Amino acid sequence: MRVLVTANLVPFLHGGADYHIEGVTRALKAHGHEAELLRFPFRFQPESDIHRLMEYVETLDFTAPNGQAIDRTISLQFPGYGVNHPEHVVWVMHQHRAMYELWEDDKATKEQRELRKAIHAFDKRHLSRAKALFANSRRVAERMATYNDLTARPLYHPPFDAQRFYCDEDWGYVFCPSRLESLKRQDLLIEAARHLKSPVRILIAGSGGQAKRYQRLIEKHKLSDRVRLTGRFSEAEKRAWYAHSLAVFFGPKDEDYGYITLEAMLSSKPVITCEDSGGPREFVQHDETGWVLPAEPEAIAATIDEAYANRERSAQMGRAGLDAYHRAGIGWPQVVERLLDRT
Repeated sequence: MRVLVTANLVPFLHGGADYHIEGVTRALKAHGHEAELLRFPFRFQPESDIHRLMEYVETLDFTAPNGQAIDRTISLQFPGYGVNHPEHVVWVMHQHRAMYELWEDDKATKEQRELRKAIHAFDKRHLSRAKALFANSRRVAERMATYNDLTARPLYHPPFDAQRFYCDEDWGYVFCPSRLESLKRQDLLIEAARHLKSPVRILIAGSGGQAKRYQRLIEKHKLSDRVRLTGRFSEAEKRAWYAHSLAVFFGPKDEDYGYITLEAMLSSKPVITCEDSGGPREFVQHDETGWVLPAEPEAIAATIDEAYANRERSAQMGRAGLDAYHRAGIGWPQVVERLLDRT
């Protein structure tokens, strides 16, 4: 089939979304299809830019642009799912979150309120007419049901280079790789370090807007000998840090999906997550493949101490996580089959 994939491009702001976007395009090609990726430049501000982009994508008909027939269009992000095609499949990574679950009514401006109304109408209009509607997790599907009264089927995909993750000797530290942003809540782990009774160290890998605040927090509580911020890292470094960790902490606020959970499972490491963390809850079984905790530093610290005191039990939970990953049948062949289903 000849397939067009649509997504967004935010210059110099990269993360898990890029792995998803590039991953599905590669998978389509690997399975013998002709696939091209079209990325729309996206800016969060000003609101008028988002209005203009919504209006623009609605004018695009990809049935046969320039006489080139396209068999299917697969859209991954807002507002790209506004394009027109008779065989249009939408696989939502997430909607424009600031206008949905992250909306703060008491802080909203007139322009933001108008944009929110327009986005909700846009999403309802275009998502409801898709040939098939998927979400990249059960949590994202729940949001569409709550806010748009739409039913989307969860469709899971593997993290980048899934086959290259491995497990090695536990070196007694908790690993936390992610962008340093407020929603990722690395500060919960830093605060938890204050309450640790065991000699476990904390390794927080990544860069982002909260780096300076997190470093100040570490210095404020005199945790420099216990907590380390690594900054940016390579894929090889990340895999090695997973492999030698005692456990992996990933406690974001209402995450969409969360590659970190799956990467930890592929590395046979138990995952510490939170009751309100969203996507990770779909994979972490409390006391079986990790721990699901209140978003409280004291509870996190107590669990880290428990993981250290019972390291063989922690290793068993990590192995159970790897088994659970394989039982879930997460793979690109299954994704391609679902996205290109002709029924």
